[in-house]
Amino acid sequence: MTASVHGPVDVVCLGESMVTFLPTRAGRLADVPSFVRGIGGAESNLACALAAAGHRVRWVGRVGADGFGDHLVAAIAAYGVDTTAVVRDPRRPTGIYFRTAADRASEGHEVVYYRAGSAASAMSPGTVPHEAVWSGRMLHVSGITAALSAGCLALMRGLTARRDGRPPLSFDVNHRPGLWREADGARVLLDLARGADIVFVGEDEAEEAWGVRGGPDAVRRALPEPATLVVKRGAGGAVAFTRDTAATAAVPGARPHGADASGAPRGPVPGDTVTHAPAPVVDVVAATGAGDAFAAGFLSATLRDLPVRDRLRHGHLWAAAALTVPGDLADPPPAAHADRLVGLDDAAWGRLHLGPGWTGRDQEVRTP
Repeated sequence: MTASVHGPVDVVCLGESMVTFLPTRAGRLADVPSFVRGIGGAESNLACALAAAGHRVRWVGRVGADGFGDHLVAAIAAYGVDTTAVVRDPRRPTGIYFRTAADRASEGHEVVYYRAGSAASAMSPGTVPHEAVWSGRMLHVSGITAALSAGCLALMRGLTARRDGRPPLSFDVNHRPGLWREADGARVLLDLARGADIVFVGEDEAEEAWGVRGGPDAVRRALPEPATLVVKRGAGGAVAFTRDTAATAAVPGARPHGADASGAPRGPVPGDTVTHAPAPVVDVVAATGAGDAFAAGFLSATLRDLPVRDRLRHGHLWAAAALTVPGDLADPPPAAHADRLVGLDDAAWGRLHLGPGWTGRDQEVRTP
């Protein structure tokens, strides 16, 4: 089953989606007796969340001409995502993965991918329909795609090259060291991020990938080009660096603003507006998918032209929806409910405590 949206597309999401197998109980993969099938993938997670919130979204990708591919396309289409640009590959399989119930950061976490040679890894500049990729008000991609194959990397280099007519590009770094065969994968991600208009990166992620220490300001100095840079700090909230794109339009071949002759950043980035939004306290069920949900919430609020503080707060709320369910995907909070919470004053926002079920039952939102 495929689905199409009518009218202009708000966001196009490009990347690999996989069938996920979630354990029916905690424990090592060797000990888990059965699994529940779901769907996962950074870009399709974001597409599904945005579509569930009422945005017109298209997912561009490749899946195998197999049962898992059938399931992925049908499940993503069920959220209201346009899947007409998804290519079925008769020679390559759909990727799948298994994981434990433990969070990624915990000692007992295990994840096993079966994605080598997948249909998605065959994406390249020649196999992805250009007209579908550039058909939205915004294009969203992540660094995961670049690690899948040489063709995928070439595709990502083309998409992140600044050129006339390209829609605003959102890029989630999503550094996954285990995916990269090349030792310079982290540097590749930095180069790709420099071509984007909106970038999401974790503070810990920037330190692990690029050796950047010193907080969000240091991350901004390392990545001065994007008009909007969002640095996620986990329970510490998030910081957005924004500036007027008309005043800072990229010039092909020019060095980053604030860079010396070697291209290394130095000093603060001029013209930035810095906005910080603390994260609410969340009773975490599972952390998987929270980063995708944060980006979806921020982009949803961006499409609504909300203030930057409100974009960050929506990101936190959408992340909290994902954090309080066991799977990779969670429906975003109802718009009216989220808008009411986002509009709280700073003191009331700082007292928010969100637990499982908070998106559907207001009484579970605690403000002691």
